[in-house]
Amino acid sequence: MRCLGLDLGSKTLGIAISDRTNCIASVYTTIFFKDEDYSSLIKPLKEIIEKEDIDTLVLGLPKNMDNSLGTRAMITLEFKELLENSFSLPVIMEDERLTSVISNNILISANVSRNKRKKKVDGMAAEIILQGYLDKLKRG
Repeated sequence: MRCLGLDLGSKTLGIAISDRTNCIASVYTTIFFKDEDYSSLIKPLKEIIEKEDIDTLVLGLPKNMDNSLGTRAMITLEFKELLENSFSLPVIMEDERLTSVISNNILISANVSRNKRKKKVDGMAAEIILQGYLDKLKRG
């Protein structure tokens, strides 16, 4: 069984996947969708979940730096509910503060152009979210 990491944006869903031992996260894909049409994500997610034998979803929660929940966090919690109602899988919330900043910095240091960074940053953020969760699992 494997875990899927999710980084929800207003027009993109970055997706990462764990290896079969749940030790390493890797970028899987990014799904682009119409502005805030989150229900359109269910069908492609269902295909990935079935194809890759997923048993856990790890969804990034965009908290504010003071640990409060803003508008994006509330939207993400509504998406969590949509996932739980659509799939019989646990949906784990993982703090995602600064994951997009870290992703951008990694891509900048690798000399990835701005145009290519836009396409890769969400998947990379999902990878960081999922790896954080997997590292917690390893620590017990």
